[in-house]
Amino acid sequence: MSKFETYFLMNENEVLEYVREKLDIFAKDAVLTSKEIGDGNLNYVFRVKEEATGKSVIVKQAGGEARISADIKLSTDRTRIEAEILKKQGEMAPGLVPEVYLYDAVMCSCAMEDLYDYTIMRTALMNHEKFPHFADHISTFMVNTLLGTTDICVEHKAKKDDVKNYINPELCEISEDLVYTEPFNNIGNRNNVFPPIADFVQKELYEDKVLHLEAAKCKFEFMNNAQSLIHGDLHTGSIFINEHSTKIFDPEFAFYGPMGYDIGNVVANMFFAWNNGNFTIENEAEKADFTAWVEQSVEETIDMFIGKYNKFYDANVKDHMAKTPGFKEWYLDSILRDTASVTGLELARRIVGLANVKDITSISDENKRAAAEKICIITAKNLILNRDNFKTGKDFTRALKEAVAKITLNN
Repeated sequence: MSKFETYFLMNENEVLEYVREKLDIFAKDAVLTSKEIGDGNLNYVFRVKEEATGKSVIVKQAGGEARISADIKLSTDRTRIEAEILKKQGEMAPGLVPEVYLYDAVMCSCAMEDLYDYTIMRTALMNHEKFPHFADHISTFMVNTLLGTTDICVEHKAKKDDVKNYINPELCEISEDLVYTEPFNNIGNRNNVFPPIADFVQKELYEDKVLHLEAAKCKFEFMNNAQSLIHGDLHTGSIFINEHSTKIFDPEFAFYGPMGYDIGNVVANMFFAWNNGNFTIENEAEKADFTAWVEQSVEETIDMFIGKYNKFYDANVKDHMAKTPGFKEWYLDSILRDTASVTGLELARRIVGLANVKDITSISDENKRAAAEKICIITAKNLILNRDNFKTGKDFTRALKEAVAKITLNN
């Protein structure tokens, strides 16, 4: 009887046994090593490798509670969702996600391609590397997987079946709490606020009632708009990248929600990279070069998304009423509006919420870090409060620059 017929959390040695039993990847006499490499908030990630050949595989297992906090209880069904979503996304956006080899419903684990020759994008951006193909790759991924799963393109009953199949209440609750609620009131008493900006956070986030109303509207739009099959956590820590290729992974938060949630997460995390470069690169020419590339990438991501959206829509629209003149443009405006609000929400929650980002927390100079955090919060408020006004890539980078102009190291 196999020890893997009953669920338990595996350690490094047990993962070696698991791979030998479940996968036909390595020779029976292969000498294998295993290492837990997960640095995320939720799951356990193991790399199993044959040193002699360099062949390797990733095994990802879900636990019943988050690694970031034992108070956050989770359904292990998220691994099924992730494995199925990666396969679906691989069909819709070939070459832009890792290959899945196995999903195991008993052990709540999946085995997938090891992207050992890629780097986590957040890490690369903190090293101030630039990736000229990123905007093209990520915009293609988002148009194909997002617009391609909407009622615009999918038979409505089939889409409703998918909505039911990918309902993800526990992970949605995390987003509802950590993104849409706690950054504005610390109601869970678990926000991480950098002490030098505590008064700023109190005034700009906790006491701004107008902002609270708009955030509440955004929250209920998020909870009630089953628009498309979104990744649900599409930030630079969920992207593997190298000079030529981009791979999106970790879609365990996936469910049917607003398309702008994914797009906004990408933009916000590029803004974190901008702030890291702006406040940590000492050489002025290198700083200008990196921050200009980030701005260009944000603008191209939005503008390429718009261009590819229009082409994909025209080629794949099936619903008769969606062919009504003017509807395509109205629909795009709603996506960009959601994109702006989510960019702002992500900026705010990663500064003051439970899950901060290394791009910002690694800024060692306290005054510079405080300035970066204030810039993110001011940018966030503009995007949330004025979300109807963001129609092009430059509109997004303009909001960042306006915030920079308001915040100096001396205030």
